[in-house]
Amino acid sequence: MPSVQTNGENFGNFDLITRTKLDYADILVSKWKSRVTGLSIVHLDYDAPLVNGYFVVGTEIFNDSGCPHTLEHLVFMGSEKYPYKGIIDHLANRGFSNGTNAWTDNDHTAYTVSTAGEQGFLQLLPIYVDHILYPTLTNAGFVTEVHHINGKGENSGVVYSEMQGRENTSGDIMALQMQRLTFPEGSAYRSETGGLMQALRKLTVEQIREYHHSYYVPQNFTLIVAGKLASGTQSLLNVVQTQVEPSLIAHGQNQGPRPAGWKKPFVETPSANRPAFSETIKETVEFPEKDESVGEIQVSWVGPPPNAFLETKAIDMLGIYLTSSSASPLNKEFVEIESPLWQVTFESYQSKVLLNYITSTYIYFEEREAATRGSLNVYIGSVPTEHLDTFDEKLRCSLQRVVKEGVDMDRMAMLIDRDERQLRSKVESSKGDTFSGNVITDALYGAENGADLGPSLEEIPRLGELRKWTNEDWVNLLDKYYIKPHRVVLIGKPSAAMVQRLEEEEKARISKQQEALGESGLKKAEEELEAAKKEHEKEIPTEILKSFPVPDVKSIVWIPVQSLQEVGSSTERKKTVDPTTNNSLARHIEADGSSLPFFVAYDHVKSDFVCVHAYFSLANLPNHLRPHVTVYLSSLFSLPVTRSTGEHLSHEEVVNKLDNDTVQYDAGLGMSSGFSEILRISIKVENAKYETAIAWLKDLVYGIQFDKDRLQVTIAKLQQSLPEMKRDGNTVMSSVAANLLYDESSTSRAGAVLTQMEFIPEISKRLQESPEAVIAEFEEIRKHITEPSGVRFSVTGNVLDLKEPRSTWGKHFKQHLKESSLAPVPVAADTLSKIGKKPAKKAIIVSLPTVESSFVSYHAKGLQGFTHKDYPALRVAAEILNATESYLWRYIRGSGLAYGAYVTLDLEAGLSGFSLYRSSNSTEAFKQAKDVIHGLVHGTITLDETALDAAKSSIVYSVAKGVSTPGRAALVSFSNQALKGVSQNYNIEILEKYQAVTKEDVIYALREYYLPVFDPSSSVAVVVTAPSKAKELGDDLTMAGYEVEQRTLHIDPDEEGEESDSQMDTDEDDESDDGR
Repeated sequence: MPSVQTNGENFGNFDLITRTKLDYADILVSKWKSRVTGLSIVHLDYDAPLVNGYFVVGTEIFNDSGCPHTLEHLVFMGSEKYPYKGIIDHLANRGFSNGTNAWTDNDHTAYTVSTAGEQGFLQLLPIYVDHILYPTLTNAGFVTEVHHINGKGENSGVVYSEMQGRENTSGDIMALQMQRLTFPEGSAYRSETGGLMQALRKLTVEQIREYHHSYYVPQNFTLIVAGKLASGTQSLLNVVQTQVEPSLIAHGQNQGPRPAGWKKPFVETPSANRPAFSETIKETVEFPEKDESVGEIQVSWVGPPPNAFLETKAIDMLGIYLTSSSASPLNKEFVEIESPLWQVTFESYQSKVLLNYITSTYIYFEEREAATRGSLNVYIGSVPTEHLDTFDEKLRCSLQRVVKEGVDMDRMAMLIDRDERQLRSKVESSKGDTFSGNVITDALYGAENGADLGPSLEEIPRLGELRKWTNEDWVNLLDKYYIKPHRVVLIGKPSAAMVQRLEEEEKARISKQQEALGESGLKKAEEELEAAKKEHEKEIPTEILKSFPVPDVKSIVWIPVQSLQEVGSSTERKKTVDPTTNNSLARHIEADGSSLPFFVAYDHVKSDFVCVHAYFSLANLPNHLRPHVTVYLSSLFSLPVTRSTGEHLSHEEVVNKLDNDTVQYDAGLGMSSGFSEILRISIKVENAKYETAIAWLKDLVYGIQFDKDRLQVTIAKLQQSLPEMKRDGNTVMSSVAANLLYDESSTSRAGAVLTQMEFIPEISKRLQESPEAVIAEFEEIRKHITEPSGVRFSVTGNVLDLKEPRSTWGKHFKQHLKESSLAPVPVAADTLSKIGKKPAKKAIIVSLPTVESSFVSYHAKGLQGFTHKDYPALRVAAEILNATESYLWRYIRGSGLAYGAYVTLDLEAGLSGFSLYRSSNSTEAFKQAKDVIHGLVHGTITLDETALDAAKSSIVYSVAKGVSTPGRAALVSFSNQALKGVSQNYNIEILEKYQAVTKEDVIYALREYYLPVFDPSSSVAVVVTAPSKAKELGDDLTMAGYEVEQRTLHIDPDEEGEESDSQMDTDEDDESDDGR
């Protein structure tokens, strides 16, 4: 894929630096640079309904003040030309987007936006650039968005609350210490770019302004745009040339690509100094955790330079080879045993079991780029504490053994082939957006003449080169980077004492701060906060918002899907809907044999791949077996299998053959849109392997052998993952809420962490004592899920390219699935508990020592069903409330009360809700949300027409994104018809109903469905918070009218495989007259 000669091509101030066409995808990449201002533009040109923008600044900081992160937040508070808080998001929402976003990494900050179609994107681009390069950076913005002290003497602010929720987690503690150990003094890579709390408390807006002046300059700024523009790249260049460049020049930023004294961040500064480690370093850090049974480990080596593309890809493949499955060398030695040292997943292009309710611990290999030489990191989680000190040497010995014994070249060849299939699949789905990360890295570290950009994208040619490698090449690479060099080993040990110490230190610090401020100081702090909030309330002139036209929905090009649903030959089976766009597909299916006795849906899109899915109803599964589903799904792809041919495969052979035959495979509960009372198995293959996928699906359902030893390995890994899950506030909150709202017939409740804490140790013990009985229970699960009335199959992909789309199913499943009636699709509403059906009064507060902020959810009775007449108005109402810089954002996040606040709408369960994420003051956040909705309903807060327009426009984007790839479009077609019982294109057809929603409709929806969420007589609440906050929050909820139950999560420190002593202690909180 050679770069095209530019021949001095230019457009206005912009010179073409390089242009390259991918050989393996219809993607044209071009890079341009202004000779006047130094601003860079990269366009990845390809056909897609979405246009994505990544606007990147190299952000180098030599301290822990958090200036890069605080700027990321303050940019959205208004700009020189548009000095109104949140206007950028109001305009983005009008332009078929769902608002803007951003992230800050160690070496850059990226500002993002995605729109349906180009019109909104090109309208927004100059306004967004004005915000990034010329933000207002006001004192008021700093107070609410970064840090302030409230009237109670507590520290808050959006950034401060975010870092408060992160700083003392094991991940952040270890990451920062590893940066300190692996980079030399004077390197910016040592810094905490997010800002440490101690530094944030001292930070000033003047420091942030100085930082912005130094780094937010055109020569350090790259506009990356991925997607189709009507006039090609010229559309983009024209907007920047005519609407952006003049502003840069007017600000005196016309000094060319390299102004006097300019040094490119990281590349031309002391951060470029990255010597090899002179010795192996081994250190231990503690993190707060009452459960001291498992810890974490990180190991780091110095890696290759950022432009060593082939070597970097080879290292990536080594990581996949070592850890990607139960057949991998490290897994076999440490994981696939009954007492694992850790559990493995690998994050790059891997097949994995996707569980909706329980996640795995991990070991993974990661490469991180840096200016001179990057880092090669290995992360290992949930390691029993008695193995922490010796693990490093065990890992080293294992890697030495691989070097000595050599690489399994057949398996490596298979993994390279699979990696290519997965990359092609990703490119088909995401097109040029697949390479946004490569382009960002090039902007930071690539050659100024563009020489590195083209080669950085040559992913598939690199795999071709690696196919030529010999065993000697692979072991030499392993030896060069992971065995011969010195390394840094960082051990993270859980500390119960640290939990207590941090809590006491924080209480003492706050008390000292309150004392120092005194009554007058506290009053002044509250006045400053209120003044800042009032300044943000400055109304955005309606004429400015309306000057930004809402694009025409007709400008969006939808991916066509042909659909055919065959419900089965029994006269008792009826179609839920009749698809309309399936003429050629219907002829193709009907030409292939007779009708089948079971349900198969075909959804055709243009694709090089096809997915087969099996959906099994869990409605009739006995409740005592529901907790087993976690183990069933986790072990599904790593059990021995007897194939239909009679061939018996060990678990390693199953994994290797699946990897060889497929693009990906996974299993879980339901789909992303819900339906968690359905067990799903999915297999994606190239079109030519359609029958292979169906054969595997059949054998994984009927042929797996519930081997005692293999089940024990899976159970041991799950048990080891539980302590880490119990540290996460959001995970615990979701589990407590599930236990409250759903009954024992809920499979998702049974798979949540609180249930699994009791079940996993118990089944582990039973498997040892009575293996036949446990195996019989798993056989019973298989018997129930394969009941013909509850089975549905789906084919999504290039169905018209399949020679035998229908008869292949009959060949493999007809003997198992006889004629029967078709049971209804089970929905979450069927599994609600008594209180879930009629929420009222109940509040549960869980004390969790690993969190410092609060995670909260409230639920009330809502709208149930997918075709309710009130749904369009309710969806628009939710969008108005949740939109970036809209009501909840302004009143809660904008006041520093929580990092996230949003209303929820669950049509399947029939519940409305309100959630807070990382809240520093959940009581006040709840009050603000209640006041907002009450005010909108009763007219004391104005519901703007522009907010209504923006919400409708944002919904258009959400719909477009949901069907923006062939795979997504086909799956939505299936779920609409087969699961929801609506028309194939219902989500597109309903756009007209959204457009017809009036302000009166929205107010009605708010009154009927969201006001009850904030009334104790019609709602329930779940709070997970720090122990120091539990009593105060309990008092607040009691005063509000809830019946409060306080719980504490007790964990046995010796929990390592014996029967669990974990439990939730509860006591009713009757101290109702203690106010705040």
